[in-house]
This record gives sequence, C-alpha cells and structure tokens, in this order.
Amino acid sequence: MSGDATVHPFKLASVLLQYPTMSIFDGLDELDAVAASTPRGSREAFGRFLRWLRETAPTDVAQHYVETFDLRRRCALYLTYYRYGDTRKRGMSMLAFKTAYRNAGFDPSDDELPDYLPLILDFAALSPRGESLVRAHSADLELLRRALHQANTPYADVIEAVCAQLPKLGRR
Repeated sequence: MSGDATVHPFKLASVLLQYPTMSIFDGLDELDAVAASTPRGSREAFGRFLRWLRETAPTDVAQHYVETFDLRRRCALYLTYYRYGDTRKRGMSMLAFKTAYRNAGFDPSDDELPDYLPLILDFAALSPRGESLVRAHSADLELLRRALHQANTPYADVIEAVCAQLPKLGRR
C-alpha cells in the first residue's frame, strides 16, 4: 500500500482479512496511517483492530485467525456461503462473481474462490462494479459481522469498518 494515505477502506479491510503474515506486523505504522485517513465510522473500527494487532503476539494472531475463519462455519470469509451453504445455487452465484470480475476487465485468480471476501473487497476498491457487488451482498456481510461479534473476535471490527461504508440495511 506504498505510502498513499488515500487508500480505499475496502482495500485496507482486504489486507487485514487475509491470513496474518509478518508483513502485516512489519507494516503496522503504515496501516495505522491508512486507517487514520478513512471515514470516521471505519476509522474507529480499524483503529480498534490495529491496536489489537499491536498488542497481540503474531503467533497468537495467526492462531486466532485460523480458529475464527477456518474452524467456524458461521465466520467463513466466503460470502455466498451465508446465502447458499454448499449447494448448487452457490456455484451459480460464484459464476456471477467471476462474470462481474471479467466484465470489469479483471481476471480473477484461480488460487481463491471468487466469493472470497478479501478478493471482493480488492475488486470493490478498484471498480464501481465491485462496490455494487459488495452492496448486493450487504446482508451476507451483516451476518458475518454478527457472527464475528458473537465469537467475540477483533475481526468483527474489520467487518464493522466495511459495513460503515455501506447503506444501512432495511428491516428485512
């Protein structure tokens, strides 16, 4: 995220939601600067998360990440999972994600499923079509946000920061 303090909040969230490598810890000062430049609702949530990163040993963060996202289905970082589980409809929805990427001129990697939240957030930071995709899945993000709060994990703050950039959900 080289020095540009005007990084989109979705890009910052994408970085923070990926498996925590040492580069995250090495770049905490830069991440703090980027977080400080985001809109207020996101800024506060990012700040809480980054404080936790600073105060927690890297091995503990990595273990917490695995326990949160890999061992709890309700906290999966795959957006179509909330709506469709492991059904045929999920496959069709993932095809729609791939189509959205390609229609915007992006060629998604086959290294990750197209509904992987950090990938979607990267796309949303670069393209209005990506932002539309995030908005279309705001209810799924809300389910993830609630599950992370129930799991009492600091990662809830990262999703909180993303949701702060979206229109509020209606009653449904």
